[in-house]
Amino acid sequence: MTEITINEAQKLVDEWINTTGVRYFNELTNLGILMEEVGELSRLMVRKYGEQSFKESDKGKELGDEMADVLWVLICLANQTGVNLTEALEKNFEKKNLRDADRHQQNEKLK
Repeated sequence: MTEITINEAQKLVDEWINTTGVRYFNELTNLGILMEEVGELSRLMVRKYGEQSFKESDKGKELGDEMADVLWVLICLANQTGVNLTEALEKNFEKKNLRDADRHQQNEKLK
């Protein structure tokens, strides 16, 4: 598969939802699902990079797959609420570049 842009991802998710998935879950359901998926990612990160040990139920789980699950549901929410994630990310970069231009460079904790 070739690289997918964010716009293409939004279109592909929408196409999949409206064919294979039948329809979108409502926005609040998808918000709950997003929180579940973030929790699964968190659990795996804590076990891989934190101090908790792996449990039998953690075996076979991959960070990339858990991150993709988070991204999928976030894209669903963006599609449902009319957010163009490419435009939103571009605006977010602008905001961060203005607000945080020197902030992190001057943070002694990061040196």
